[in-house]
Amino acid sequence: MKVEFSDYVEDDLEAIADYIARDNPERALTFIREIRAEIRAIGRNPLLYRLRPEIGEDARMAFRGRYVILFRIADKRVRVERVVYGGRDLAPLLES
Repeated sequence: MKVEFSDYVEDDLEAIADYIARDNPERALTFIREIRAEIRAIGRNPLLYRLRPEIGEDARMAFRGRYVILFRIADKRVRVERVVYGGRDLAPLLES
């Protein structure tokens, strides 16, 4: 499926990279590559990820380390809404 990003995703990835780079700049680069690889995997098989109605309507979630990739499936496309630390309150991030 085609993968689209919300307006937040690139900023989310930059913030994650900046946070990790404070201690390990090389790991920041490799971790962001891992997240992008996970997003590509979501695009290939989005239905492997279960619905998470407690987070939001049609919400699905994938994990990479302590971070989550929040996405929805609509009209034969995957829309990645956010990539954030998994310990956050996630439901407000998907409110329209």
